[in-house]
Amino acid sequence: MYTKRNYSLKQILLWTRKDIFYFVILSTVPVILYTVFRWYWLHLPWLPISLIGTAVAFIIGFKNNASYDRLWEARKVWGGIVNTSRSLTIMLNDYVNNEHAKKILSDQELFEIRKTFILRHIAWMSSLRHALRTPKSWEAEPRKKTGIDYRKHLEIREQKYSLEEELKGYLSEEEKHYVLSKKNKQAACLNLQSKHLSALKTEGYVWEFAHLEIEKMFVELFTLQGKV
Repeated sequence: MYTKRNYSLKQILLWTRKDIFYFVILSTVPVILYTVFRWYWLHLPWLPISLIGTAVAFIIGFKNNASYDRLWEARKVWGGIVNTSRSLTIMLNDYVNNEHAKKILSDQELFEIRKTFILRHIAWMSSLRHALRTPKSWEAEPRKKTGIDYRKHLEIREQKYSLEEELKGYLSEEEKHYVLSKKNKQAACLNLQSKHLSALKTEGYVWEFAHLEIEKMFVELFTLQGKV
């Protein structure tokens, strides 16, 4: 989806130029036949036109409502990802500590553990972005030539860089290989998060209650990614 508050006339014409051309040709031909060649039998009574127009108005109204509902649903999912990400970061900063640890770590070592979680979370968001950009069989409109031509004027990061390139620096080589080998790559990132968290709980760097609270954040991220 590409959304803006305002679209220029140039953008509208660029996107719809072929449809406008076909419409002009289709409407010009019967007008010429009727006015120049006097094919008056092309004339249609207003009654069926008004009936069809009313039905079309209802259909357009329903489609507009459905489109708005879908847009609002996407807005709520996006807001949920933002808020859950912030909550996860706060919990990691506060809950990963030496309070119940079997082996005391330095502040720098604890910082590196928290940093690993955050970077892996960014890898999850990158994987989710690429999954959403993957062409679907039911998406007919973007495959039209007008849509392909229009996309040439946009810089779409997911088409410019591969997921493997974008994961560089966020995951270790072993983790990156694991994620790329899975079909659902964003779910694989969350699986890595959960396993790492369980290991920290075993070593005492995360209290059991804190482990449950952070795990709820991962479950919420699973739920949100399933809604997109």
